[in-house]
Amino acid sequence: MPDVDTHPLEVARRLAEDGDLDGAAAILAELAAEADGPDRAQAAVGLAVVLQERGDVPGARAAARTALATGHPEFAAQAACLLAESFESEDLTDQARAAWQAALGLGNPGYAPLAHMALARLAADEREAEEALRAALATGDPEIASRAAQRLAEFLLEEGEPGEAADVLLEALAVPDVADPPRLRVLLGVAHLELACAEFEGAVEEGGDVETSALAIELLARTLPLRGRDEDAERVWGYGLGHADERLAAQVRLRRDRDL
Repeated sequence: MPDVDTHPLEVARRLAEDGDLDGAAAILAELAAEADGPDRAQAAVGLAVVLQERGDVPGARAAARTALATGHPEFAAQAACLLAESFESEDLTDQARAAWQAALGLGNPGYAPLAHMALARLAADEREAEEALRAALATGDPEIASRAAQRLAEFLLEEGEPGEAADVLLEALAVPDVADPPRLRVLLGVAHLELACAEFEGAVEEGGDVETSALAIELLARTLPLRGRDEDAERVWGYGLGHADERLAAQVRLRRDRDL
């Protein structure tokens, strides 16, 4: 038997840990029912957890809503996350999105990284997903910032925005103790390769002296395969080899053949 002075919340916690979910739920429900009770928010979110474990999903959601309605910065935020995860488990996207937004609205920075990433996952379109990922990165959470930057950089690279991708990755690498820096650096290198290809291509298109143009063609043709663009590389070589300026074509041929 617990001591007579033991707080009901502690009694409920012990009962739940011992497997007496019914006993814990009874205590927590009583506390959560006290409209002005000092422990209402904590009891309600605890009740939501216990009922979830019992398989009472509607009851768990009702308890979570009670906790959310208190506006408590910690326990209401926990409740919002519980609701969101419950809705996600049933693919109720709109409800899940609203719950994650409610978690953000409570202003507890501890829940912002998780909520922003969830909103990126549940986004209705690419613009919404990008905004959520940028917000997740801006939280500076070592794990979440890394994940957000990786997803955002990959998206920006696909969209042909290597400069923006590089900026995102550098921002993530500046986060203290950021997770998975090797992966971030690899993606940064990929972004730089894309930037290099763009500069080499620009140099080829603008034209210049024979030596500079031949060098640009060679560098572009040798860099493209690093991005899996072998066919594009062959077209670049072909452009140089068949150039109307015979001096340029000869320079390109020498550069291509020197490693054969």
